[in-house]
Amino acid sequence: MEPLSFQEYICSLDPATLPRILRICSGVYFQGSVYEISGNECCLSTGDLLKVTDITLQKVVCEDVQTGQTTELPPTFKGEQNCPDPARCHHTPLLSMGPSCPGALSGHGGLSSAVPQGSFLGGSRQKGLTLQQAMAWRDRQTQPLLCPTISSHALLLRPVYEVQAIMHLRRDTVKIPSTLEVDVEDVTEESQDVHFARPLLLSEVLAMEEVLPAQVKILEGPCSTAVFESTWVSRLQKGQQLQIHSCSHAWRVLALARNGSRRFLLSSAYQGRFRRRPRQFAGVQELAASLQPGQQLHVVVTQDCEGRGDDVPPLSVGDRLEARQMLSCGTSARLLCLRHCGEEEGEEEEGEKLLLPLDLGGGFVEEVCDSKKYSLEELLERLTLPCDVRVSATDPALERDVLGSFPALRLEARITQPFLVSSFCEEPDEGFEIPPRWLDLSVILTEEPVRAQAPSTHRSCVEELTEAFYYQLLAQQPGGSAPPPPRPPKPKATSGGAQTGPGPERSDKARSRIRYPPTPQPPSSPQARLAPPPPQKARSPTIERSTPNKYSPCPRPPSASRPHSSPGDTVVDSSSAEHDYETIEEEIQKTTHRIQTIFPF
Repeated sequence: MEPLSFQEYICSLDPATLPRILRICSGVYFQGSVYEISGNECCLSTGDLLKVTDITLQKVVCEDVQTGQTTELPPTFKGEQNCPDPARCHHTPLLSMGPSCPGALSGHGGLSSAVPQGSFLGGSRQKGLTLQQAMAWRDRQTQPLLCPTISSHALLLRPVYEVQAIMHLRRDTVKIPSTLEVDVEDVTEESQDVHFARPLLLSEVLAMEEVLPAQVKILEGPCSTAVFESTWVSRLQKGQQLQIHSCSHAWRVLALARNGSRRFLLSSAYQGRFRRRPRQFAGVQELAASLQPGQQLHVVVTQDCEGRGDDVPPLSVGDRLEARQMLSCGTSARLLCLRHCGEEEGEEEEGEKLLLPLDLGGGFVEEVCDSKKYSLEELLERLTLPCDVRVSATDPALERDVLGSFPALRLEARITQPFLVSSFCEEPDEGFEIPPRWLDLSVILTEEPVRAQAPSTHRSCVEELTEAFYYQLLAQQPGGSAPPPPRPPKPKATSGGAQTGPGPERSDKARSRIRYPPTPQPPSSPQARLAPPPPQKARSPTIERSTPNKYSPCPRPPSASRPHSSPGDTVVDSSSAEHDYETIEEEIQKTTHRIQTIFPF
């Protein structure tokens, strides 16, 4: 078949013979666009193959053979009521298709007054036709037509079709206007064995479990946010071949190292063992947020909290509290706690009831007396996330279990996400798991055989996450995107003024320890005021006065040097009597005893 223009070929194409395979003989490229203009394909290279699957009439351009004026008619044109506005007509003639094109003859028949408005006349038969009938009749009769509604002169009809086709390595069906200036030839007969490869995303392969296992070739690497810190992620580049074996539906757990430096995703196949760790709370607000309905939370105070009058007594380090529930006190909410003063276990004393405001600071640590080892599944069945744990026994299947090097981990949330068990073709025994919804790739299926035996995926049991993706994933969890609680109001000032520092008793005691320098007295007589100051003695260049510290706020003149006392001398320096030291050994012993009682290990 000789090459034809794309417009000429489509106009002569019988839709009943579709699909047809075409080869581009003369390509086209529109500068300023890479792929599409208004949703249509406009860049075709010489040698490209098209598989035409459907054609649709978009519009018909009517050209007056005498004036060259053109009018565009929609496919639904039925007569005068749908005739386009004359303002839309223009005098720029279209490219002529030449005498060999259908409908390009110059002869025309007469016009009959009996013809309905909006109908087309063909030849001497004076037959009225609709636009659709005129287009079908035009393919058989090669001469212009008449339409009294549009013009009194003969008209050339130029249809414009939208062609839907399949191209190699294109995901979607392309749409090509028939007026695209390319030459094509029909190669349907000699291209029966041509396969048009369609790119797929891994998320689409996830829904095609019937084709697995399969071998794929990467056309485009991941363009989203980096997910894992693993080395195999950097190898997912264009041209890399993968073997996809199966789909894994194992659940995961989001974990965070307590120092906040590293983040992990643990698989349910992880075989390590865990122990519970006490949770730490910075303030009553965090303590109340961790309290589950219908449960009590036993904590120990790790930081002194000053009281607020008679309503809120002070809390001391080592106090044992039992958080019960939240109560409404007027316009504010408070946390109901019981303070147990006894240090003996099993004591049945009810304890002192406390109503702690949420804006109260301090520090608390959870009482945990559970030394049992749990698997990851048992831990999630027993505890409510988030919870703090530590790895007591690492996974023996891992060559190096990094989780064992952290003193504590916080398990944030349980995640159910499908993964694809994959491996590189050059390393079929070392497998890994790809989350298609987080790490999507553009691939094509190949006909290469796949190894029947599935690879080992032990190294995917613990995957380290990037910091950016960790917070993105945490925000997707239920309650993760909720705004933080409002900042608690500051305590109201008392009648004597707001106390922002230590309590009154402690302030008075601290103020009594400070020794202020004596206030200089003014001179008693006017002569003394006018008298010049006495000359100062010259300082020795080798003697410099040190900067006073917090224990001696008032600078003192250097005292005369005294002979060194003997080791047996028990005389106490008089300057040491000015310091007020407190004996805190008893308090340290009491605090140590309380902590040893609470934490047996």
